[in-house]
Amino acid sequence: MQAKNSTAKQKATRKTGRPSFTESGRRAQIVAAAIDVIAEIGYHRASFAKIAERAGLSSTGMISYHFDGRDDLMREVVTEVMRLADGFVRPRIEAHESYAARLRASIEGNLDLFAEYPNHLAAIVEILGNLRGEDPGMVAFLGTTEANLAVQVEQLRKAQRAGEFCDFDPWVMMRAIRAAIDDVVRRATHDPDLDVRAAGRELADLFDRATRRAS
Repeated sequence: MQAKNSTAKQKATRKTGRPSFTESGRRAQIVAAAIDVIAEIGYHRASFAKIAERAGLSSTGMISYHFDGRDDLMREVVTEVMRLADGFVRPRIEAHESYAARLRASIEGNLDLFAEYPNHLAAIVEILGNLRGEDPGMVAFLGTTEANLAVQVEQLRKAQRAGEFCDFDPWVMMRAIRAAIDDVVRRATHDPDLDVRAAGRELADLFDRATRRAS
């Protein structure tokens, strides 16, 4: 009878959308394990069994209790990586006043993030490379990405209006910056000897020359 009551309480807690401290910790544990497994063996081979084993869980049922299937877990992994990236890079950008210094901090910060958390970036590359275009996780990610890019494009426009940056199409420039960073990340996932921090500095130098107004 006690076991049934305990199970009922767990289900009721889950339905309220307010997980307990213990449940939140378990979800975080599963997400962390999923990130490591996906980064190491790939999206398609990252089964619940392997994730449960990495997380030290007794069964895959623990994953199914906390997540409504594989897609739900993958969306949570993407959300966690984006949360980490924002917390890592944003303070570096906001520590500077000039637009040029902020742009440099953004580029170097993204690749410093990969150097510090290689599995997180490798996992999100794997997931996004395998999600279908209509998948809710992909739609949500693309929406967030486009919103973030719009903010960054506006920052380039402000730098131009302030006379700090030269004349160029801010949308094209920001797409080029994002593509260059993403390409380094993709290469680094297959080349462990690549110095991503050095690549970040070189990209920052390159785009500093491309955007800065000649004195």
